[in-house]
Amino acid sequence: MSLEIIRLSKTARDQLVWIKRHTGISHWNVLCRWALAVSLKDPSTPLVREIVTDSNVEMSWRTFAGEHGDIYLALIQQRCVSDGEEPTDKNVANTLLVHLHRGVGYLHGMRDMRSINELVALAAN
Repeated sequence: MSLEIIRLSKTARDQLVWIKRHTGISHWNVLCRWALAVSLKDPSTPLVREIVTDSNVEMSWRTFAGEHGDIYLALIQQRCVSDGEEPTDKNVANTLLVHLHRGVGYLHGMRDMRSINELVALAAN
């Protein structure tokens, strides 16, 4: 597992389709960045440690992270350390994957979120 290509599960893909439809945000990578941030904000360790990436949604690290790739990488590495894991390439990639999927689940669970403004308000809390 590496950070070069990020793949999503079918469940995450379906949840992102719902989120796209309800927020008007049309780019997978933007929604995935929000999802990662929401999950990293939660201090608990994600329960699911194994994700089956069986959907047709994938993006490069560069597409996912954009111009702030160094910041996202540092956040994920720090989370590895906070969770008691060495920030090896494998652990960093796995941490990204589990937090990304947990964050998508969190966003999908916010059924009253209907706009970008509500997503921004979530970040402000």
